[in-house]
Amino acid sequence: MPFEPLVTAAIETSLNILINDDPELGRRLSRLKGKVIQLHIKEIDRAITFVFSQQIDVLGQYEGEPDCYLSLNLSILPELREQSNITKLIKEDRLVLEGDIQLAQKFAQLMTDCKPDLEEWLSRVTGDVVARTLVQGVKNVGEFVQGQARKHQDHLGQVITEEWKLAPGPLEVAYFCDQVADADQYAKQLETRLNALVEKA
Repeated sequence: MPFEPLVTAAIETSLNILINDDPELGRRLSRLKGKVIQLHIKEIDRAITFVFSQQIDVLGQYEGEPDCYLSLNLSILPELREQSNITKLIKEDRLVLEGDIQLAQKFAQLMTDCKPDLEEWLSRVTGDVVARTLVQGVKNVGEFVQGQARKHQDHLGQVITEEWKLAPGPLEVAYFCDQVADADQYAKQLETRLNALVEKA
């Protein structure tokens, strides 16, 4: 089944807007001009094809032969910027790459740097002061939510280990590990003595 046209259109439009807004991204796009890169995304088991010209065309179906084929989880895309990482990922079976390695690196760099500057976009509509205030407010809310989540996680950990006794505390785990190490040492000593007795007999 072809990748949803609505999704590919959204990716294409977003990437082209971001590239048009940033001259540096435009220069990187020009280095890929005339190339075709096919990306198989393991998380959704779908392939999308990027055709580079004056802009990026994103296709759900492509019958031709791409210049570079990549099969990976999206989370490792930023790691492709370094050639040493590419070799490591291939050896670990986390990446399938067919074609030009340098092309894969340029593609990865362009994709990972295509991050929207929300403050810049908002400022066009609301003005600089309002945009900065909104973005900072969202960051503060995000930090507050993360802080509360950490507190609840710590509290739950204390309840589980100290009040409900469902899991051992850190000191109990350390004590148990010491006991295991002592028992192991004692077993080795016994084995040595037993071997010595067997040899004498």
